[in-house]
Amino acid sequence: MIPIADKNKEALFHYVLRLADNCLILGHRLSEWCGKGPQLEEDIALINIALDHIGRARSLYDYAALLQGLDKTQDTLAYRRDAWDFKNNLLLEQPNGDYAKTIVRSFLYDVFAHGQYRTLASSTDETLRAIAEKSNKEIAYHLVHSKEWMLRLGDGTAESNARTNMALNELWKYTGDLFVCTPAELPLIEKGVIPDSELLKTKWLSDVQAILDEAGLVKPAATFMQSGSQDGKHTEHLGYLLAEMQFLQRAYPDAVWD
Repeated sequence: MIPIADKNKEALFHYVLRLADNCLILGHRLSEWCGKGPQLEEDIALINIALDHIGRARSLYDYAALLQGLDKTQDTLAYRRDAWDFKNNLLLEQPNGDYAKTIVRSFLYDVFAHGQYRTLASSTDETLRAIAEKSNKEIAYHLVHSKEWMLRLGDGTAESNARTNMALNELWKYTGDLFVCTPAELPLIEKGVIPDSELLKTKWLSDVQAILDEAGLVKPAATFMQSGSQDGKHTEHLGYLLAEMQFLQRAYPDAVWD
C-alpha cells in the first residue's frame, strides 16, 4: 500500500512516476544506439540526449519516492518494479527500428514534452516547477534535433521520405496514450499542479502538423489509438527492455561500485 495522506497526493505520485518512467524508457532506447549511429556526430548527440532523459528521470524518481513515503530510492523505483508497474507511454517503449523510426518516435514525444514541461514550469507544485525549469533548455534542444532530422528525412530522397512516412504510420496509434487523463488527475489540473491534457493535445496536433507539412510528410489518417499504460498494460517490448536494463540490479541487489 502507498502511505499517502490523500487522494490528490496519490494522484500526484502516479503522475510524477509516469514522467520519470517516460524519461527512463526513452533514455534507455536511445542509449541502444551507442556505437551504432549513422555518423559519429549523431552517435554522440543521441547519447547526450539519452543522458539528459536519464538525468531527469533520477530527479523525478527522487520526488516520487518522497511522495510515496516508503523506504524507496530512485534505484528501487527504476530497477525493482515489474513491467505492469511501469506507467511510461506506449510510444516510448517501441523498438528503435531504422533511424527514421527512432527519429519519428523522438519527434512525436519531443513536441509533447516541450508543451508539457513548459506548462509544468508554472506548476503550483514547487518541486515539479523546479524540475521543469531545469529541464526546459534540454527539451528545447531535443526538439530542435528531432525536428531538423524530420525535415532532412522528409525532404531528402524518395526512400528517406517513404521510410519516415512508414514510421509515422506505425507509431501514430500510440500517440493517443500521451494524452490520457485519469479522473484522479482532474483536481490536480484544477489546482494548476499539472497541465490540462486536452490543451496539450490541441497544441501538439497543431505543432506536429506544421512540421510534417514543412517536411513533406503526411499525417496518418484517424485510427484506433492504443492505450493502457496508466493501468500497467504495455506492449510486449517493455518486458524485454526491462529484462536487459534491470538484470544487474536484480542479480546483485544493493550492489555498489567500490
